[in-house]
Order: sequence, then C-alpha cells, then structure tokens
Amino acid sequence: MIQEILDYNKQFVASEGYQKYATNKYPDKKIAIVTCMDTRLVELLPAALGLRNGDVKIIKNAGGTITNPFDSTMRSLLVAVYELGVNEIMVIGHTGCGVQGMDAGEMLHLMKERGVSEEHITLMEHCGINLREWLHGFEDTADAVRETVDLIARHPLMPPAGISVRGFIMDSYTGALSVI
Repeated sequence: MIQEILDYNKQFVASEGYQKYATNKYPDKKIAIVTCMDTRLVELLPAALGLRNGDVKIIKNAGGTITNPFDSTMRSLLVAVYELGVNEIMVIGHTGCGVQGMDAGEMLHLMKERGVSEEHITLMEHCGINLREWLHGFEDTADAVRETVDLIARHPLMPPAGISVRGFIMDSYTGALSVI
C-alpha cells in the first residue's frame, strides 16, 4: 500500500498537482484547531468548516485532547501562537470517538499479544510512566473537550490575554458542530 502512495506522489509532483495548494506557513485565519486523528474527519472537518489549505493549523492526536501540559500538542499550540500568529484555538471532539471508553488494560493486553514484553512494560512503569493512566481514554467527549479547553486557556506559557480558546463537538457523519 505504501508503494501505491509513493507511485501516486511521483505522478502528483510530475503533473504539478501541488500548485493549487501553494500557501505559506502562516494560517490566514489565525486559528489553530486541536482535533482527533479519526479517519472520518480527514476531509469532513475542513469541508464542514469551509477551510482551505493555508487557512488554519490543524493538530491531530488520538482523541483530540491534551492529557499533559507538556505534550507535543501543547508545544505545537505554543509555536502556533508565538511563531505563527494564531489568536484563536478551537478544540473539536467528535461523536463516536474511539478514545471514548478506551480501556488501558485491553491496550496493554494487545501490546503483549503483538510481542511487547512484560519486561518492557515494567521498565516503562519504573521510569515513572503510569501506563494505565496514560493509555486510558475518556468517558465523556464533552467533558474531555472542556478539560482540554481549560488546560490550554490556563497553561502558564499561554498569553494571559488575547487568545480565545473554545470547545466543540462535531458529528462524525454530518459535520454539524455543537458548541461546548
């Protein structure tokens, strides 16, 4: 499958398909969006929001949440604000998220089934990583979005004024956005 993607890429570049996507690194709408990596949102989210290439910074992860104030998503938001001129942040969860109700015990079981040794799991825990907490999902999407909005808005490195942080839930089928 990767080879098919590579073959397509060569054709895309050769036919100059990239030209209609040309933009710069600064988001035209000065917005950053934190959302889930769910495949249903790849095209639906930008289409439902009327976004084009270059309009916003989209940061995706499992669940579209921030669980640690020093994770890569928070770092990306700080870069977006201080280096790229972002002044509004949208946190967009979605219906039917796979992280909702995700069970850390089941994830650890699947890791072991795929060859991760108990020794490596124990090593992670001895390094101070609580795997059951780190791999645990959330119970309620709206609460998870609210917690992420709060974490961003109250982050000690976020400017104390001038940044709007708001939360939403997108319907994974219709793209309808609900304000949290």
